[in-house]
Amino acid sequence: MPASTLSNVRTESSSRNRMIAVAKRLFSSAGYENTTTVMIAREAHTSESQLVKHFGSKEGLLEAIFEEGWAGLRMQMANVQAIASPRERLKAIMRSVIQAFAEDPELRDLMLLEGRRIRREGKMIMLTASYLEFIKVMDSLVQSVQKSMTTEYPAQLVRSSLMCMFEGVLRDRVLQEKYGHAAGYEINQAERFVAEVVDRLFAA
Repeated sequence: MPASTLSNVRTESSSRNRMIAVAKRLFSSAGYENTTTVMIAREAHTSESQLVKHFGSKEGLLEAIFEEGWAGLRMQMANVQAIASPRERLKAIMRSVIQAFAEDPELRDLMLLEGRRIRREGKMIMLTASYLEFIKVMDSLVQSVQKSMTTEYPAQLVRSSLMCMFEGVLRDRVLQEKYGHAAGYEINQAERFVAEVVDRLFAA
């Protein structure tokens, strides 16, 4: 590849990464609705045309942030594959999500506060390819645990209930930090509680 072409590829990649980093920070601090593409392009030292080229729209940029975040979480899931017990693996994955959110509070805030909204284009931005793969893994783990017990409830119903509880517990902590919402518990207590719920739910 000619040197000039290689330079262009690196510049475009750098521009894309800058826009993702800037947008994540602005969406998290100022809010998605209050952040414009002009603001993002200016702080990322690029142009709106580059934003449209890479992401199509502001919604496309938010979707790219979620995809990158869930892809990172999926990579962390590889660390729990050596755990033999599906139940313990399930708890380990939830711990991994908590740890990832602790390391990246901007991503945490966006996923928990912005991720469930239906956007102008009529779709839920959180439903990225990596998120759907994450759900498949969770469903598979729940099915594996259910093999050793008698239950009338489908794995997807159990997984959905677990994730809604898990997300709700974490979301209330974010609201407490940002707005003083009534959530009088620490994150380590939430982690232990979620693990105990899993144990009780799948008790033989």
